[in-house]
Amino acid sequence: QVQLVESGGGLVQTGGSLRLSCAASGRTISTYAMGWFRQAPGKEREFVAGISWDSYTKYGDSVKGRFTISRDNAKNTVYLQMNSLNPEDTAVYYCAAARIGIPSTTPRGYDYWGQGTQVTVSS
Repeated sequence: QVQLVESGGGLVQTGGSLRLSCAASGRTISTYAMGWFRQAPGKEREFVAGISWDSYTKYGDSVKGRFTISRDNAKNTVYLQMNSLNPEDTAVYYCAAARIGIPSTTPRGYDYWGQGTQVTVSS
């Protein structure tokens, strides 16, 4: 069993930056694929970024060039650096882990989820 806890969300102005962290516990995630998703009110959960066990990365079209996913296996933690934020990025951001080491772009491709952290971008 893997427990995931997100942190780093908050309120930021348009053009600002935030770095989200996802700390895993229960077992090492070094062989897991990790992903970040987000969900705004009334919308479906959207893929943001994913990273494989060997640090291959993929991104959703709306965040390419602005967001960067990374992992520190020694700390059992995954990060999401978010730059050039705009109000459309406002959502609850979720961290997810998949036993299969290649990141999926769909929620059903993941086995474990965190509780989420709110990101609000003001205009």
